[in-house]
Amino acid sequence: MRRRVLVVRLDSEGDVLVSGPAVRAAAQGNDVTFLCGPGGKQAARMLPGVHDVLVWRCPWIDPTPSEVDNRDLAAVRRTLRRRGFDTALVLTSYHQSPLPMALLLRMAGVPWIAAVSEDYPGSLLDVRLRPGIEVDEDLPEPERALTVARAAGFALGPDDDGRLSVRALPKRPRLIGESPYVVVHPGASAPSRAWSPERCAQAVVELTRRGRKVVVTGGPDERALTARVAGHCGVDLGGRTTFPQLAATLAGAEAVVVGNTGPAHLAAAVGTPVVSLFSPVVPTRRWAPYRVPCVVLGDQTSPCRGTRARICPLAGHPCLNSVTAAEVADAVEALQGVRA
Repeated sequence: MRRRVLVVRLDSEGDVLVSGPAVRAAAQGNDVTFLCGPGGKQAARMLPGVHDVLVWRCPWIDPTPSEVDNRDLAAVRRTLRRRGFDTALVLTSYHQSPLPMALLLRMAGVPWIAAVSEDYPGSLLDVRLRPGIEVDEDLPEPERALTVARAAGFALGPDDDGRLSVRALPKRPRLIGESPYVVVHPGASAPSRAWSPERCAQAVVELTRRGRKVVVTGGPDERALTARVAGHCGVDLGGRTTFPQLAATLAGAEAVVVGNTGPAHLAAAVGTPVVSLFSPVVPTRRWAPYRVPCVVLGDQTSPCRGTRARICPLAGHPCLNSVTAAEVADAVEALQGVRA
C-alpha cells in the first residue's frame, strides 16, 4: 500500500539537498511531500522523488525567526491534517531538536513519526534514534538523514548509489559560451563561511592568468559582490540564473570554488569537483561536499572550530583568509579531469 510520507527539513538549500537520498528511499512506492523553509524551496522542488512541496518559516529553525504566532501554527496544523500524512521523517542536524515539530505533527494527526533525538521524546516519536548510540555522530549529513529513512522502513532502490542528485537540468546560460570553465561562487548563507571578496577576486585573476575561463555566480542580492569578484577577467552571472540554471552552470564546470554553503552541495548533486573553502564553524566530516572529488582548504584547527558562528568571531577571518589565490588555483589544477 502506498504511504503518504512527509519529509521535514526546515533549513536552507544545502540542508535540503543533503536530504535527497533519504527522500528517494521514502519515495520507493510512496508519495512524498517535502516541508521546508523559504530558503530551501528551490532545492526541494529539484529533488527526485518529491511529489509536492510545502513551505513554512519555522520559528525554532529559521535563522531570522519571527515571533511564535498561534494563528500561524494553527494554519500549518490545518494544512498538515488535510493532507492526511501517515508517516513523517523529521530530519535535523546534530544541534537541532525534532521534538517541537513532532508535537506539531501529532497535533495535526500524523500517527507515525521518526527522528534523531538526544532528548527523551515521550510519545512524540515512534522511532527515536539516539545520537552516539543508534546514529554515529560523525556521519555525513546525507547518511544521517538516510539512517532515519531506513529506521522508518524505507530503502534506496537497487540501482541508487546514494549520492546527492537533482532532477533533469535546463541548458546552461548562453553567456557562458562553449569553452571549458571554472566557477567561483563568492557568496555564502552565513558571512563566517565566505572567503573575502578580495581573495575571491584574486583567485579569478590567478585562474585567468593560468589560462582558465572563470564564471562567477551569485544570487540577485549578490550582484555587487559578483561584479567586484569577476572584475575584468571573469564572466559575471550574478543574479542572472534561476536555481535550475545555476545547477546547470555548476554541472558544466570543470570545478567549483565555493565556501560551505548551498551551491557546494548543489555542485556535489551534479557531480562536479569542488574546491571547498571550508570554515570549521561546523564539522567538515559532516558538511563537506558529499561523494565528489574535493579539496578542502582553510584552517580546520582555528579557534572558531565548532562554534556554528554566523559572523566570524576572530579578527580578519583567519581560517579562510589565510588561503591564497595560488592555493586555490593549485587545487583546481589537482582536480583537472576528475569527475564523480
